[in-house]
Amino acid sequence: MRTISMRILITAGPTREYLDDVRYLSNASSGQMGYELARAALEAGHEVALVSGPVTIPAPEGCELYQVETTDEMYSQCEQLFKDCDGVIGTAAVCDYRIKTRKPGKIAKTGEAITLELVETIDVLAELGTQKGDRWVMGFALESQDARFNAVRKLYSKKCDAIVLNRVSAIGSADNFVEVIDQSQETVATYSGPKASVARELIAWIQAHIARG
Repeated sequence: MRTISMRILITAGPTREYLDDVRYLSNASSGQMGYELARAALEAGHEVALVSGPVTIPAPEGCELYQVETTDEMYSQCEQLFKDCDGVIGTAAVCDYRIKTRKPGKIAKTGEAITLELVETIDVLAELGTQKGDRWVMGFALESQDARFNAVRKLYSKKCDAIVLNRVSAIGSADNFVEVIDQSQETVATYSGPKASVARELIAWIQAHIARG
């Protein structure tokens, strides 16, 4: 069967939320899963727009790379790109909180405890989900507790066609084990092994099950 070429938006890597001019909140995401998905999509004949937070790995040759740092920057870039894409795969480990008021300069040590007031950042994939129209959306849920319940909750709250459940052990690892959960709330596929292999399986699953026309 001939695969119809798509333009796919992929988010990858962490975002950073600065506390002052030198310190930030972030996470340990390497971006590898998202980059492997970009590579697998290109190998399958698709166009890829890769929106990436700060990582140390090179982007796959042939993709459009858009480098961002903060969650707001990632959302702004994705919002611009999504309207011209057929679907989105949200693998980015977006920083969920930012400081309410960023401090200018560098916060000085005083020998005393300090209190930081944090507020939630924008939910990039959920916002894209509200704009999807006839496009498809695949999310990733990295969970450590009540994994399945939280993955299904995110499936609906982010208006995904399917969500990929993986565990915290995937961070920094060359391998991954994932479950694909679709609108039936059932696990419809499981893949394990090197992230490159898992990425190829996921792209094939998207082509077979949720890609439009």
